[in-house]
Amino acid sequence: MVTRIIVAIILGAIIGLQRQSDGNPAGFRTHMLICLGAAMFTILSLDFPGTTDTSRIAAGIVTGIGFLGAGAIFRGEDKVRGLTTAADLWAVTAIGIAVGIGYYVVAIVSTLLVGAILLLKKLTGGKV
Repeated sequence: MVTRIIVAIILGAIIGLQRQSDGNPAGFRTHMLICLGAAMFTILSLDFPGTTDTSRIAAGIVTGIGFLGAGAIFRGEDKVRGLTTAADLWAVTAIGIAVGIGYYVVAIVSTLLVGAILLLKKLTGGKV
């Protein structure tokens, strides 16, 4: 279980570093904490005594992140900001859940894909 927690922190940090380097307010620590929290809730749900439906815990995690993501979205006069942040927080949550279940390959590949998607803006000069 400790390995899962450490992996979640590392994968969250990878995405968080990229977001922080872009000057995003949801950066390094935020992404580590979200990935860690999602993994911890998932790990705990797997070990609850009795008959606990673990899918309910995952659904609760996703709902909670929805509120955080909504708080990251701002609407100005002519522009909506924070959609990418909300989406990447959602993806980092899924990565944390995958780590919590023990799906390391899925989590690592997803981290690389999210990182690549987030880098598209830099690679295209902000046109994507």
